[in-house]
Amino acid sequence: MTRFKWHELPDVVRESVQSHLGPVTVVRHVEQGQNCNLALVLRSEERDVFLKGVRGVSPQMRWLRNEVEAGPLAPGVAPAACFSEDVDADALWFVAGFEYLNGRPADLSPESDDLNVVRSVLAKLNSLSGGSTQPLTIRWAKTDWWQKFAVEAPERADGLDIDELTAACRHTPELVGGDALLHTDLHEHQFMIDGDSVRVIDWGRPASGAPWVDTAFMVVRLIAAGFEPREAEVWGASVPRWSTGTEHAVTAFACYVAGLWAYRAVTTPFPGATRLSDAATAYAHFRLAR
Repeated sequence: MTRFKWHELPDVVRESVQSHLGPVTVVRHVEQGQNCNLALVLRSEERDVFLKGVRGVSPQMRWLRNEVEAGPLAPGVAPAACFSEDVDADALWFVAGFEYLNGRPADLSPESDDLNVVRSVLAKLNSLSGGSTQPLTIRWAKTDWWQKFAVEAPERADGLDIDELTAACRHTPELVGGDALLHTDLHEHQFMIDGDSVRVIDWGRPASGAPWVDTAFMVVRLIAAGFEPREAEVWGASVPRWSTGTEHAVTAFACYVAGLWAYRAVTTPFPGATRLSDAATAYAHFRLAR
């Protein structure tokens, strides 16, 4: 997505932001992230604010609205929104200012002390209600990712039992159902650690579902960070409510995520997509071999 600097914004967008903050100074432009047209840190007389914006109606605009709505769902974990507004400029803009968080990402390597921090955050998230967020059961209604992957990348599918993997995914939607709050995209850069303070950012795609699902996502991330699948799952089992997931459900989850990420790695690749896809596939094979 095209990134705009502060001085490149339509006047009416800048005026809208300053109506909430007063005169501002740009502290820095944030280059990370792929789903917004505007990301920068602003300083006003009262506070620093992380400003995000999306130009034009799109899934990315919906995701930013989700971030604004996540604050009340996960108080003290998700960043609080200071303000948000639709602005009719050269196109419809949606801008949102969040409390500025100063921290570092989590280290997910096998010997990292941050794993205890991640565990405690997951335990808190797993106890929260998903409220009116979209059920993961609905979002994951399609289960044919492995078949699509085989069509897109037959050379990479060679040697995989596509029928077995597809069959394992068939009942995933109902198996991940529940009413717990899910982030659905947890990884090391979503944790902001500042001393004893830990927050979770980028709530673009929250969902309601089974309370073990976010931990299962982290198991895949740990494999990508250097864990063996068995070791990663032992860590996952130390998180409260992991045990609510049946063997069948966790295996279905692993196969579904591996198929989805394998397909995306060959159709809409992003930095690290292949490494993440390989980790998810390794976890799926580990689960199927049990």
